[in-house]
Amino acid sequence: MAVTGAVLVLFLIGHMLGNLKIFLGADSFNGYAEWLRTAGEPALPGRTMLTITEIVLVVAVVLHMWSAVSLARRAARARPVKYAARRRSQASGYATHVMRYGGIVIALFVVWHLLDMTLGVVNPEGHAATPYDRMVAGFAPSRWWVTAFYVIALVMVGLHLRHGVWSAFQTLGLARGRSHRPLRALAGVVALVLVVGFLAAPVAVMIGVIK
Repeated sequence: MAVTGAVLVLFLIGHMLGNLKIFLGADSFNGYAEWLRTAGEPALPGRTMLTITEIVLVVAVVLHMWSAVSLARRAARARPVKYAARRRSQASGYATHVMRYGGIVIALFVVWHLLDMTLGVVNPEGHAATPYDRMVAGFAPSRWWVTAFYVIALVMVGLHLRHGVWSAFQTLGLARGRSHRPLRALAGVVALVLVVGFLAAPVAVMIGVIK
């Protein structure tokens, strides 16, 4: 669970930094997208590195979901009888709902994102357009509902990340004594930075900063 989560977090950081290149202009953003497809050439065939990355991500997502289901089943077997008195806690309340239902929202978001920005199936400009044009068309003011969906989904991603990073610290035995509060704050900062970083481009397009 922790290993696959770390792989996905590293991907999100790289993906966010790439998205922010849109603020440098169309040439920079399109150049970055082209580099993703041609990295490794001419030593390797075109798109080799990108394909490997996609395979690693798919495997990481599947294993992450499998780990979540396995841990849930293990917990259920360990405690087949419910507690007589329920105590509201972060672990049993907030975390359970965020990780469970947030995961569903994130999965739907990923599917839409691929259809919109990668395949261009639901994008007004279509697949033939440049990545920059697809981004601008995808988050145009007239499609405010798409941006709203992204905001909701990314908030879920942030909450998922916050709990996931914090859980990893606890699992590794780092969140003890004086390190408890700083690491908990660090988990929140990591999640916040990623959410703001990913939302920067869609919001900028919607309000007309990026055209």
